[in-house]
Amino acid sequence: MADLDRLTEVIEPEAKALGFELVRVKMMPSEAGDGGEALQIMAEDPATGQLVIEQCAALSRRVSDRIDALEEQGEVLIDGAYHLEVSSPGIDRPLTRAKDFADWAGHEAKVSMAKGYDGQRNLRGILKGVEGDAVTIEDRKAGDVTVPRDQIHSAKLVLTDELIAATQPLDTSGADEIVETPDIPDEEKADD
Repeated sequence: MADLDRLTEVIEPEAKALGFELVRVKMMPSEAGDGGEALQIMAEDPATGQLVIEQCAALSRRVSDRIDALEEQGEVLIDGAYHLEVSSPGIDRPLTRAKDFADWAGHEAKVSMAKGYDGQRNLRGILKGVEGDAVTIEDRKAGDVTVPRDQIHSAKLVLTDELIAATQPLDTSGADEIVETPDIPDEEKADD
């Protein structure tokens, strides 16, 4: 099992060096279908709240080089083989940092509490914000509920029309241009 705190210590300076903020570091089952694990890194450019492909690639190279260098020095950060996945948080992003709960107040969110939390396990409603170490959500059933942030297992925004309207695309150039291409007959496609 990987030490996520140590991985975060290694990865965060690499993200900051590129001007990015780290959103989440997580080990999860790989989507490659090989039964392996993936080291998932989510980061964002503070100017846009997202990363474009070139930014993901740059962060992936830096992190990969840093992990390789530490492993050459004898430090094992992840036992066994793994895939490195670097991505942008997306519109229905996870909420992991205090600033996420503050920045996205007013939007609908789903919050799942940690096992053993004494109280309602799942909350869904309008995020009210964060004060100190406590997050408040206006749950659909229970009304305003305030929970300790360290007792939250996972939280993410819910994809709604309001969220889509509040999230600006990174680059809209060319969005209004339509390029028409001639239809290629099936027999010509087969010859390619």
